[in-house]
Amino acid sequence: MSAAPITTRAALGNDLERIFEIYNHEVLHQTSTFETEPRDQDSDRGWLSERESRYPVVVAERGGRVVGWGSLSPWSPRGAYGRTAEVSVYVDRTARGSGIGGLLLSELIERAPSGGISVLLARIAGENPASMALHQRLGFELIGIQRRSGEKRGRLLDVALMDLHLDRGAGE
Repeated sequence: MSAAPITTRAALGNDLERIFEIYNHEVLHQTSTFETEPRDQDSDRGWLSERESRYPVVVAERGGRVVGWGSLSPWSPRGAYGRTAEVSVYVDRTARGSGIGGLLLSELIERAPSGGISVLLARIAGENPASMALHQRLGFELIGIQRRSGEKRGRLLDVALMDLHLDRGAGE
């Protein structure tokens, strides 16, 4: 018997509880995010509804259940960075290793140009080689390491900075 197919789509308001459930596990137990306080559906409801259309949030579903999500976010509030976005992808711990991260990251790469985004950046904790490998498979390149720039769970952490130029060759 095969598993139900995985589909991706834009996140909806009723996905927020599940998005935060997946994210909060990472906040509390992992170093894939440097957030230290869990998100709350009531106080953080605007996180999804107030996003500009150029910074999509997508979810992956299997059998009607959200099993992962990803988003684009502004890299910096400074205007000259308007063509650059940070990419984030989170997969439920019970669904890892089944290609969901790649589907979500591919979906974000595909959607980015319609929002005027030409450069995607990823910040990945140095102890997450699977995430680095995923990004490399989809064309991201390592551009530097921020040494000991994060501290979480009692440990100092390096952060790999990776980028993907969607307009490679244009204006170089």
